[in-house]
Amino acid sequence: MRGVRLADAYSIYKRASSNDHFTDDYDDREQNLGRLQNGVWKEIGNPSWKRPLPHILVAIISSLLFGYHLGVVNDTLESMSLDLGFSGSTLAEGLVVSTCLGGAFLGSIFSGWIADGVGRRRGFQLCALPMILGASMSAATSTLGVMLLGRLFVGIGMGLGPAVAALYVAEVSPAFVRGTYGSFTQIATCLGLLGALLVGIPAKDTVGWWRVCFWISTIPAALLAVLMEFCAESPHWLFKRGRADLAEEELEKLMGASHVKYAIAEMSKTDKGDEVDNVRFGELLYGRHFKVVFMGSALFALQQLSGINAVFYFSSTVFKKAGVPSDIANTCVGIVNLTGSIIAMILMDRLGRKVLLIGSFLGMAIATTLQVTAASSFVPSSAVLFLSVGGTLLYVLAFSLGAGPVPSLLLSEIFPGRIRAKAMAFCMAAHWVINFLVGLLFLPMLEHLGPQIVYAIFAGFCLLAVAFVKKNVVETKGKTLQEIEFALLPAH
Repeated sequence: MRGVRLADAYSIYKRASSNDHFTDDYDDREQNLGRLQNGVWKEIGNPSWKRPLPHILVAIISSLLFGYHLGVVNDTLESMSLDLGFSGSTLAEGLVVSTCLGGAFLGSIFSGWIADGVGRRRGFQLCALPMILGASMSAATSTLGVMLLGRLFVGIGMGLGPAVAALYVAEVSPAFVRGTYGSFTQIATCLGLLGALLVGIPAKDTVGWWRVCFWISTIPAALLAVLMEFCAESPHWLFKRGRADLAEEELEKLMGASHVKYAIAEMSKTDKGDEVDNVRFGELLYGRHFKVVFMGSALFALQQLSGINAVFYFSSTVFKKAGVPSDIANTCVGIVNLTGSIIAMILMDRLGRKVLLIGSFLGMAIATTLQVTAASSFVPSSAVLFLSVGGTLLYVLAFSLGAGPVPSLLLSEIFPGRIRAKAMAFCMAAHWVINFLVGLLFLPMLEHLGPQIVYAIFAGFCLLAVAFVKKNVVETKGKTLQEIEFALLPAH
């Protein structure tokens, strides 16, 4: 028997939602999602997964750059400090790292308004420009001041890129592979981190090599700016701006002619053409959008409060105690991170986002428990290193399977089209604030509380994340963005 038509299912949802509040049981919403899927989409089949792939591969260059610039100062900071005359100054070294994070916060705040104002493609190009300028300034400078200014510009591009990439990938990907393509951003970030590590290896022995490391990053940034000119614009953005004819052209590039009419009909249910949305900041904090924005912000906060950056930071010390050189240690962590991200890509559209998130946070809780055990006095010294190193690698693997790649993908799926870009910007800004606070407080907490208590706190946040995901997160696997919006957003 044929499934319920999309319009009928939408009417059913609208009537039901007039009596139900957003906080009703999520199982009902997941049933709504499944019911909405049984319509035209299955009758006309899935669009080709190959068509949007080249466009997505260009877009994730921004994530590659994000990872590269996160790791480029790891091996180059020492030689850089000698050349620029701030060797021995922990304040200056800290500024070289944290200025980039400050720039990322600024970039993330404005990413939504830029993506909505000039489009996703131009957003990528505007992300590439400060990265080219900042990296060039850092590579050519002879003073600390110019280095810091260059790092600030790079950070602005880093803050803008991930938010726009999450939007773009979600909006140009067919529903049945959106999870797989969404994982590409995390894989690209891992490749960027590994690339920075490999490129930076000669920095300790070769004078001025740190400048080469910065110059190299301008190449992919320039490629992003140029190649994006040939990529498709987001049909969702075009339709929302009232440019339905151009949206149809881009949909034909991305999905094929047979899927254009259905996709336009889908978008017309949620996105209002010929209407330029002016989303006020307050709309994200109260009213009908509050729940999804709270969910997104909480997911990013829990991702950071689980201690990922602290574990990455402390991993070198753990491996050093085990007698493993820092280069080998960083390579091991990078390979494990990349491996987990590839596995997540394979499983994302098979197991779903919710299962991966729960399994990931549970694995991280187990890993941090191993770290707590390793710091206990009753554990034999022969087992301490095994538990510490094993716990660190297990933590990184568990993170890369879900807590790393899922939140940005899930947020780009659950936010309604009208607020998607600005809500992503808000949540990414919250992410950078929590990221900064964890980095700022980790070492003082480690010194005053000791590793047992600190890792126990991280384990507690991981378990809190499991409970939060089970109660609040709805599965989005295989659903179109419009279907997800119908199921999540309360009626007016």
